[in-house]
Amino acid sequence: MKMMAMALLLAASAGIAQPPAASPIGVWQNPKGTIRVRTRPCGEMLCGNIVWASAKAMADARDAGVRSLIGTELLSDYRHSGAGRWTGQVYVPDQGRRFYSTIEQKGPNDIRISGCILGGLLCKRQDWTRQ
Repeated sequence: MKMMAMALLLAASAGIAQPPAASPIGVWQNPKGTIRVRTRPCGEMLCGNIVWASAKAMADARDAGVRSLIGTELLSDYRHSGAGRWTGQVYVPDQGRRFYSTIEQKGPNDIRISGCILGGLLCKRQDWTRQ
């Protein structure tokens, strides 16, 4: 009887201990640790603004003509395009350009942001972590 009660207790608590579903909403840091972006819903889309930047990132952006990096919209117009996937535009401050981009949710604390040119023929990607 004790074994059965213990099994029922474990089974009931298993549902409670489940991690929350992965979401792209939050604060994310790039792989070099030089920029943090807060993502949020923008209507039916997803967008993200820079909330913290290292001195080097701010200097690189200034050299490219971006006067204030903090507050700059880095991620814009992302539409949900499948399970754990969004498509939009990424702004690269030190180049002063926007590129076609995808965000893939790799796990609850990991996203992959890709930026592409030539219709997606040449892409670079970075894995960002939740802060």
